[in-house]
Formats: sequence, C-alpha cells, structure tokens
Amino acid sequence: MSNEASPALRTLIVDDEPLAVERMMTLCQALDGVAVVGTATNGRTAAELVTALRPDLMLLDIAMPEMDGMSLAHQVAAMPGKRPAIIFVTAFDAFAVEAFDLPAADYLLKPVAAERLARAIGRVQASRSVVTAPAQSVQPDLASAYAEEFWVPHKSELVRIAAADIDRVDAERDYMRLHVGARSFLIHQTIATLEARLDPARFIRLHRSTIVRRDRITGFGHDRAGAWHAVLLDGEQVRIGRTYQAAAKAMAGKLRG
Repeated sequence: MSNEASPALRTLIVDDEPLAVERMMTLCQALDGVAVVGTATNGRTAAELVTALRPDLMLLDIAMPEMDGMSLAHQVAAMPGKRPAIIFVTAFDAFAVEAFDLPAADYLLKPVAAERLARAIGRVQASRSVVTAPAQSVQPDLASAYAEEFWVPHKSELVRIAAADIDRVDAERDYMRLHVGARSFLIHQTIATLEARLDPARFIRLHRSTIVRRDRITGFGHDRAGAWHAVLLDGEQVRIGRTYQAAAKAMAGKLRG
C-alpha cells in the first residue's frame, strides 16, 4: 500500500473584497493539503481561471460585480470535464437553498472562523479521496427523492441537520421551526415546500402549521367536543386539523368522525 500523501487541493479564491481574499489566503496557508493557485475579484475573471487552471476547489463569494457568485456556480456546473468543488463564502444566508441544489460542498457565512473553514475543506478532501479510490470500493447509492438534510442559519454559520433527526416542524409566519431534540432552528421556507421535501414514510402533516415525525407519535386522543390530537413521546399533544384527519386515520386506523 502506498504511503504517498494525496495531492494538495488546488484552490481558487473568488471575492471582490481584497481584504477578504487576503484573509482566505492566510487561512488556507495554515491548512495542510491546500494550495491556492489563483484569485479573482469578479465572476468573469474567475470563469476564465477555472478553464485555465482547472482547480479542485473554489472558495466563492456571492455578491460580486460583472457576474455574481451564483451565476458563476451555475456556469461552472455546466462546464465539461473536471469541475471544482464549490464552498460559498458570503455574508448572505438567503441563497443557501439554491446553493445546495447545485450542489455546493458547503456554505459559510462571513466572518468565517478558521476551524469552520477547516471542517468544510476537510469534507471536500474526504470526498475527493472517495472519488479517486478504486471503483470496486465505492458502492453506488440510489438518490432519494426526498431531502436527507437541511442547512439552516445558526449564529454566524449554517448548520447541517439530518432530516431523520427532525422531531417536529412548526410554522411561524414566513419561517418553519425545526425541532431537533432539545434544540430548534428556523428555516425560511413555506410549510408546503417543506412537506414536499420530507419523506411521507417518515413524516406526517397533522395541522396546517405542524408536521411530525411518525415515530414520535405514541397515540391519538380526542376531547369531548370531538377534536382529535396526537400524543408525542414527550407527552405533548398536537392538534389534528380536520383536513389531515384522513392521513392520521390511515396511520392509526382508529380515528372516527
């Protein structure tokens, strides 16, 4: 077995702020296995450098002149042959959903902490190792039609949350609150959009403002007025809207009227 280290990630930094470029270069120089091969301050120049340099990784800002980072990312995704992994580094969290539809390797919010950048680049390095491993060691997976993870803003970064870890979703005006154990996170999506992205084998919508993971439900009950509710593992009761009683009935086989 060879003990040779993997080649360094050839990295292109793209940001219209010179100080931001300088800081990214400093952070990258402190990381093992990362080699900055170029920088650009606008999307058009960056697109030319991607073609000329064929980097493995691009650290990409979004708000830039001439061509913004999202447009550049779409252009790069359509390029033939080898394409760089993309880590967005931006002050805006509004583009996270679009970014991961590309898909992006990660989405970091400025100011980026050194350890957060290291984790993001580490994932790219790990993914690159899998891609370059012998073909027989990689087992292909069928892509799920439903989301397996969500990226939500938390403090100065975006946090990856596995869909399987979500206990309940509650609508709060234009946001959805994802309950994950004792913690909760807000994501800017409609409940209809979120419902469509969640696997119905795992989740059930019980109310116009509530989605619950099926295995969190321990029973169903109703009050004297005939209003039904679901009882959750933690003892909390969630009202079942009339529109969603049929789905609950199909799950439990007990609801009537």
